[in-house]
Amino acid sequence: MSRYTREDILRMVEEEDVGFVRLQFTDVFGTMKNVAITAGQMERALDNCCSFDGSGIDGFVRIEEEDMYLYPDLDTFQIMPWRPQTGKVARLICDIRTQKGEPFAGDCRYVLKKVIREAAQMGYFLYVAPECEFCVFPCDSDGEVVMETKSNASYFDVAPLDQGENVRRDIILTLEDMGIDVKSSFHEHSPYQHEIDLLPVHSMLAADNITTFRMVTRTIAMRHGLHATFMPKPKNGSEGCGMHLKMELHDMEGNNVFADPADPYGLSETGYSFMAGVMEHIRGLTAITNPLINSYRRICPGNAAPSYISWSRGNRSPLISVPATTPENAHIELRNPDPALNPYLAIAGILAAGLDGIRRGLKPGPATEKNLHVLERTEVEKLGLKRLPMSLSEAVGELEKDELLLSVLGEHISGKYIRSKRREIDKYLSYVTDWEVNQYLHKY
Repeated sequence: MSRYTREDILRMVEEEDVGFVRLQFTDVFGTMKNVAITAGQMERALDNCCSFDGSGIDGFVRIEEEDMYLYPDLDTFQIMPWRPQTGKVARLICDIRTQKGEPFAGDCRYVLKKVIREAAQMGYFLYVAPECEFCVFPCDSDGEVVMETKSNASYFDVAPLDQGENVRRDIILTLEDMGIDVKSSFHEHSPYQHEIDLLPVHSMLAADNITTFRMVTRTIAMRHGLHATFMPKPKNGSEGCGMHLKMELHDMEGNNVFADPADPYGLSETGYSFMAGVMEHIRGLTAITNPLINSYRRICPGNAAPSYISWSRGNRSPLISVPATTPENAHIELRNPDPALNPYLAIAGILAAGLDGIRRGLKPGPATEKNLHVLERTEVEKLGLKRLPMSLSEAVGELEKDELLLSVLGEHISGKYIRSKRREIDKYLSYVTDWEVNQYLHKY
């Protein structure tokens, strides 16, 4: 059931003195875009009459093809708290359709909607709680990012060691003003690293919340004279930033179908099969959950991030953790994703993989209770564990072989995504890095 009607939106725009509305959407690579309209154009927007040139967006359509139309999701209406209080600015997240009113194959929300419908047909709804890590760096007088910081704060530190406490507080207050519930926040391991955890919501809302979270975090940081980045590993010597996804599956009556109090791990057969499905497809999924060349600086041995396909309750080094909790809160935590992901495509792929595991009755194999972060590679090999891809190139190759994931993405998005990532890899392979210069210039 929708929260807002067309009349509600028009009334709020008038009562709240909204001057501009941003019609937002997300491109194939997870970057938020928007078309801004004045309040006087709201009726046209709500009649789905606002269009844009899709050829200007990477991964959308060719220049000779038709314009795209924005279909606002009324329930995503929010006033942006940081904008002026006279002539306020609001936003609506939009679906994208063709001139004929058909869903656009390159619309990431449409991809997720299809998988959500598939889950509903099986009697399930996925709830997702993202744990959002990011880094904050100061800017100089010219607005350029300064990668050094005077902060010495570490895990769970407080002010004055934690110099990011004020910006985190303002981010959280802004998120809550926009209807996003925050579970907790704290300083992470690295001096410039922070984490804000969101409460579980339905999968589409979770994806919308992640895109809003990134927009809010960057905006509020900039107002503090800082630069917030979701680059997975911006500096050497750090463990990098992840976006762990805590997930639970509910039935039509709202019961958590992952829960089984009689099981030693508190997980039901459905939960095990869902987890096994994710593990079955994770090598291809990694191209989506870890979408940058830089992502693979984080999910490699030596960092506090998973690099092997395994699951556990006893430690947090494997790919999937099954936290000890009450039956009604039983969930699994996927630990490899990073904050550069496209949340719509990532959640769609994860949900489809989990449903595949349920349909096929897959089993995840025994838990791995050893700390994989401290084991030598030979010791891990004795456990028979498979590796996550070691590079974006390897991950894209795995995605190209995974028929389920290609089907979920559709021919339009999978083709555009893979071709773009291949171009990105080719550019990187021809680039001379500082490491190479330092390693080889004087030696050879």
